[in-house]
Amino acid sequence: MFCYFPILALSLHYMSRLHPFWNFIGHNKYWIVTALGVFIVGFFDENSILQHVQNRMLVNELQDQINTLNSQYEKDEKTLHELRTDPNAITKIARENYFMKADDEDIFVLRDDNNNINNK
Repeated sequence: MFCYFPILALSLHYMSRLHPFWNFIGHNKYWIVTALGVFIVGFFDENSILQHVQNRMLVNELQDQINTLNSQYEKDEKTLHELRTDPNAITKIARENYFMKADDEDIFVLRDDNNNINNK
């Protein structure tokens, strides 16, 4: 193909190479726009799939925390009921948890150093 304007000939050459590309875009423009829209909404939007997965993980963590706190609450309720009904429960808890003693007693705290070394 002979042309008097070399720039025009060059652009026509590149246009002929891009013709299949533009032809594909022209025939599939609605599918391309739909796929691009789904991609943008699916991955970059505030309601994206990634955000949905992160929210699911957060809900699971919070549910585990709720279960842990409920079990702790039940344990504390049981201890409180025991404190209200059993007069010796206060002294038992004071001795076990706070190392309190009666006036005529000595307390020796024994610990196993082997467990401490093995746990490290």
